[in-house]
Amino acid sequence: MAGAPVFLAHPSSLAHDTGMHPEQPARITAIEHELEERGWLGYERLQSESVERSVLSAVHPERYIDAIEAASARGGALLDPDTAISEGSFLAALHSAGGAVQLVDLLLDRATPFGFSCHRPPGHHALPARAMGFCLFNNVAVAAQHALSGRSLERVLVFDWDVHHGNGTNDIFHSTPSVLYVSIHQWPLYPGTGPAADTGSGEGAGYTVNLPVPPGSGDDLYRSLVDHVVVPLGRAFEPQLILISAGFDAHRDDPLADCSVTDAGFTAMAASMRRLGQELDVPVGAVLEGGYALGPLARSVAATLEALGPAPHAPPDGAVALTPLAHEALARLEPWWPALAG
Repeated sequence: MAGAPVFLAHPSSLAHDTGMHPEQPARITAIEHELEERGWLGYERLQSESVERSVLSAVHPERYIDAIEAASARGGALLDPDTAISEGSFLAALHSAGGAVQLVDLLLDRATPFGFSCHRPPGHHALPARAMGFCLFNNVAVAAQHALSGRSLERVLVFDWDVHHGNGTNDIFHSTPSVLYVSIHQWPLYPGTGPAADTGSGEGAGYTVNLPVPPGSGDDLYRSLVDHVVVPLGRAFEPQLILISAGFDAHRDDPLADCSVTDAGFTAMAASMRRLGQELDVPVGAVLEGGYALGPLARSVAATLEALGPAPHAPPDGAVALTPLAHEALARLEPWWPALAG
């Protein structure tokens, strides 16, 4: 029988020095302070391992890994206008990817039913050979690829609710049917990718699902897309593992975007994914991405852990309304997913 849900972290996250930057060490300390105040919500705290080089290089070329290591060893660099690296960044990035991989192993070994990998730098913007958008290695992509090639899974669902489109994850799995990548993100917004028309390529056509939402979108629209699109897609895909790219910058108080999701909205989305996992009898893990207003970030992480954890909230009363955007998405996806019809 699986034990308690797990919370993976590592002190190296605090050594990734970005200077005066929204993606700062205080994000981690705010989250951990909030969870300590709540008695860690029944989660077992584990220190993450560093990712193995062979696991990392399944997504990122060796020359790129070497370049990140060298830049860190030199004391740091500005890799692009948004993405800084310091002396401590390479080790932090190894543990950020390693925590996500370790989480996958714990989930697939049925050592835990749910878990959260809480590290920085985040990852979903990182392309195979390019750092961008605060991200060095694509943590959730490395973890998903490990599930496929290292643990012999055939189907992984990656659901990205960060307010920014996860262009790196999108592109890494663009042509494979083994990963169903679903992203809800504000449009238009950095990095300018993720139109609804981008549905994958080659054998992966239909397995990239972009659900752009306008500025101001809040709980009602997010919940509608999750319950009427993401969950039915999950049922049709029948994944063996569910991973959430859990960014919290769609929060109404976040300074880097214009959506209006509340703490309760994150609770509801996490609860829906928990129920999907239970229905399919597959584990659910979440990997920290964005979220830059410290108080809302910490509360929203706690709300997510509570919804996924040992004593989740009961589902909200009443059905979630089918919004026009959710209806349009179902019609758009029906050619690949006939089960969504009606």
